[in-house]
Amino acid sequence: MELKDFQAFIQVANHLSFTKAAEHSFISQPSLSKSVKRLEHDLNVRLFNRSTRSLRLTDAGDIVYEQGKQILQLLGELPVLLEDLAEGVSGEIKIGMPPLIGTLFFPQIAKNLSTNYPHIKIELHELGAKVVEELVEKGQIDVGIIVLPTDQDVFHVQPFISDKFFLFVHHGHPFAKQDAVALTELKEEQLILFSKSFALHRYIINACKEVGFNPTISYESSQWDLIIELVAAKLGITLLPQSISTKFTNENIKMIPIEGPPLLWKLGIVTRKNSYHSFALKKFMQMF
Repeated sequence: MELKDFQAFIQVANHLSFTKAAEHSFISQPSLSKSVKRLEHDLNVRLFNRSTRSLRLTDAGDIVYEQGKQILQLLGELPVLLEDLAEGVSGEIKIGMPPLIGTLFFPQIAKNLSTNYPHIKIELHELGAKVVEELVEKGQIDVGIIVLPTDQDVFHVQPFISDKFFLFVHHGHPFAKQDAVALTELKEEQLILFSKSFALHRYIINACKEVGFNPTISYESSQWDLIIELVAAKLGITLLPQSISTKFTNENIKMIPIEGPPLLWKLGIVTRKNSYHSFALKKFMQMF
């Protein structure tokens, strides 16, 4: 079956006349007749009752007419749908990011995407950075926002943001009276860190080892707000990015700068190298 035969049949059925169909479609009457006969042969049915003076659709013709109109309508919409897709108007993106990154940045990301591309849907996966990297590498999610560095042989990396770490302590802690605290001063302290599946966990431990000590860890959690509450309960101290201070109002917490070279929380947007980027994903990446 050829598309032009369906189109010819629909024209004739619309007018119930080969002559009128030829006038409106600018296709010769013999060509219309051949197309209809070819379609009848392909479908093995009669589409028109030609035994009367006026042309009438058969029962089979009624079915083919209704279905044919739908086929042509869908085909007519196809270029529009593809154009919308190319413009990033629609589509779905699977995004992975650690909960802390999600808390700090995802609301604004979602707002910007919704404003510019309201028909792009986001499926959010809040997981540790290491897990996010694994899922991006396996192609199970499209894009991740993670803590850098990462393997640039595997991922295309687009820097996102850089933030300084600060020390967070209870306001009654001796450190709260200092203008700044050196990392070496934390040697005897109880640290509260993110769980081992989070990049921040190994980042803090490595930073402590670089200045000569293995930190003592009192608690681990996957929730930044629980870490803050544990600090407020005098169960330890923690190191977190400065931007987290905009998300809590606990008056028992004091934030203190780290003395010396800054500890930086570097975030990047990663996609798997040589992977297909949908139009929606391309628009998402362009936002940054």
